[in-house]
Amino acid sequence: MVWMQKLSEKDIDIFNTIKNELKREEEGLEMIPSENNISPAVMQAMGSIFNNKYSEGYSHKRYYGGQEFVDKMEDIAVERAKKLFGTPHANIQPYSGSPANLAVYLACCEPGDTIMGLNLEDGGHLTHGFKVSATGKFYNSISYHLTAEGYTDLDEVRRLAREHKPKLIWCGATAYPREIPFKEFAEIATEVGAYLAADIAHIAGLVIGGVHVSPSEFADVITTTTHKTLRGPRGGMILVTNKGLLKDKDLAKKIDGAVFPGLQGGPHDHINAGKAVAFGEALKPEFKEYAKQIVLNSKALAQGLMDNDIKLISNGTDNHLCLIDLTPFGNGKGLFVQEALDEAGITVNKNTIPKEPFSPFYPSGIRLGTPSLTTRGMKENEMLQIANIISEIIKLVAVQEMSDDKEERMQKIKEFNLWLKENTRIKELREEVKTLATSFPIYLGYVLE
Repeated sequence: MVWMQKLSEKDIDIFNTIKNELKREEEGLEMIPSENNISPAVMQAMGSIFNNKYSEGYSHKRYYGGQEFVDKMEDIAVERAKKLFGTPHANIQPYSGSPANLAVYLACCEPGDTIMGLNLEDGGHLTHGFKVSATGKFYNSISYHLTAEGYTDLDEVRRLAREHKPKLIWCGATAYPREIPFKEFAEIATEVGAYLAADIAHIAGLVIGGVHVSPSEFADVITTTTHKTLRGPRGGMILVTNKGLLKDKDLAKKIDGAVFPGLQGGPHDHINAGKAVAFGEALKPEFKEYAKQIVLNSKALAQGLMDNDIKLISNGTDNHLCLIDLTPFGNGKGLFVQEALDEAGITVNKNTIPKEPFSPFYPSGIRLGTPSLTTRGMKENEMLQIANIISEIIKLVAVQEMSDDKEERMQKIKEFNLWLKENTRIKELREEVKTLATSFPIYLGYVLE
């Protein structure tokens, strides 16, 4: 049958791009903390026949026919999600984390209402009210910040909440290396009558694994992605807690209505099937060991970096990520370090730091994490080896200068790129990275056809 043909026979161009990406990942170290490696079972579900179906509506209340097995699949996914997080309601249809967050606004707020979220440069997310996001354009956004030590400034959160009386308060982050104080946020939200939304996109797997406090007791609504530490397909999910239903008995209905028909059309059934498989994997005892190892690895990586005199925001980590402060080597060097690490086969992302002294486009930080490396089976010893390599590369790059002047900056970047191509030590380190990476195959025995 035609649909059973191998991809290599059907479309050699796309086959080659996939093959080359697999090779790149196998021979390098993926350390962007929002990335992970899904299982072949999740991948198989994502590539399933469910891609063919349109299923507007919710299980057993669809607008199209032929939904018997879609309904069964979504029921399984929902029940597994509720069990994982201990909540009475789960909507697994959001296409990703940002649409999930938008649905919370639609369910809980009116345009123009006041909302609060962590400032972007301090590690917050665009959809927590940043000015270039729709959430910053349609709502009156008030940002809170971190303390000088790199922790959530709860005194400021409380002061701003009392002053502005927000309808919705977000807690959660994309570049915050410490445990999120859900209990304290809940106390503040209750005092001012606000909904509390916990965005746990980054730490969902750690919550499931019991190595990060759960927001289920404290938040009214929880949003998350299903990839990252949860190790599923790229998608989103919204959970409504018992606390949320006590605050608003119709909150679950409002959330469902906000997702569909408020923001989305037909759910991506093939992705939802992958979510169901990932949730099933996360319910197994070995997932707790995985989550525990993510944090052990992150702490070992952090200590290894600091032992090499690399400065970290908050001087360490409680979770899956570290945020490097490069300002001791000069402002705005995140791009240089990201590119140099990439040349050595280590994938990270440049990132702003609290009170960023340069530019979001040329920030002074590097964000890196351990979920993918942990999935591959690496442990503390490998983290120390990696910390040494990263530290050496940062110090090699330190001699490169970044400029405040736009034209001069473009020249500095050109000079840096030439330097990078000619740097023999980084080429040597790339071979060290390749040797380490290929010792921990991503998909042992996986056959790409």
